[in-house]
Amino acid sequence: MNERESDLPRATAAPYTRSRRLPPCRGIIAVDAEGFTGHPAVEHEVISRAVPDLIRISLERAGLSELWNERRFPASTGDGYVLGFDPALMPFVIHPWLSTLQEVLAELNAHAPGALRIRLRVSLHIGPLPDTGDEFGGNGTVRNDTHRLLDSRPVKAALTFSRKNVTQVVAILSDRCYQDAVASGYTGRHPDHFVEVPATVEGKQFAQRAWLHVPLPSGPMRDPRAPGETSGTGRGVDGGQRERLDGPESGPTVNRAPNGNINTGTLHGDQRVSNRLVIGSRGGEERD
Repeated sequence: MNERESDLPRATAAPYTRSRRLPPCRGIIAVDAEGFTGHPAVEHEVISRAVPDLIRISLERAGLSELWNERRFPASTGDGYVLGFDPALMPFVIHPWLSTLQEVLAELNAHAPGALRIRLRVSLHIGPLPDTGDEFGGNGTVRNDTHRLLDSRPVKAALTFSRKNVTQVVAILSDRCYQDAVASGYTGRHPDHFVEVPATVEGKQFAQRAWLHVPLPSGPMRDPRAPGETSGTGRGVDGGQRERLDGPESGPTVNRAPNGNINTGTLHGDQRVSNRLVIGSRGGEERD
């Protein structure tokens, strides 16, 4: 082999042709600032520099300095930041870190000079990712899906329709992240703090089951699956919302109240209550 040939990238076996070791499993955090391009250009660098500082400070306050100090494949995305970490820490990232990040942003925005305010969307995922320790590490399907979740309709809608002076952080968890860290009982937050959503991205062939979490909810809760639209025919207390499913007028009605109870008035027919209330057309009532 001559010297020129040795400079070429090393060839690897094509996918599906032989078995090989999985890359190490990593937790991954991706963060985006809301409305980045809407800020004047002079503020873009300020925000880009502030986001990793906010992550670092909030991790330290949440007792997760080790996660920041040992972060893997960190990178700025311009309007955000991404990093990998030991997935054993994921329960602590979900709680208390997300709540601490909310507190740090509230503190920043209360004293923000001029019109500069930073609100963040956060995406969390777990899965195998190459960790080569260089600038090419951390690339793979898990990372791609993390960014798709971050850009998905539900998480954008949840931040858009919440009160800017109250809610500073909205997070979306992949289904694997939720199952491994929340449903399993390892996270210090009950599953009722999370809302299942179908995560889709406009213009992309992406659709996954995911879980929305808002550390400090505010404002009239809207259906996170339909940004910009208010579904249903009524609204209950504590942000509860009633939604009419597709179908004829006699079809079932679903009531959601992630943060409290729903006052729906007079009910006729079947009723099922969990974190969703379904009213049908037969007598009786069923509760989980």
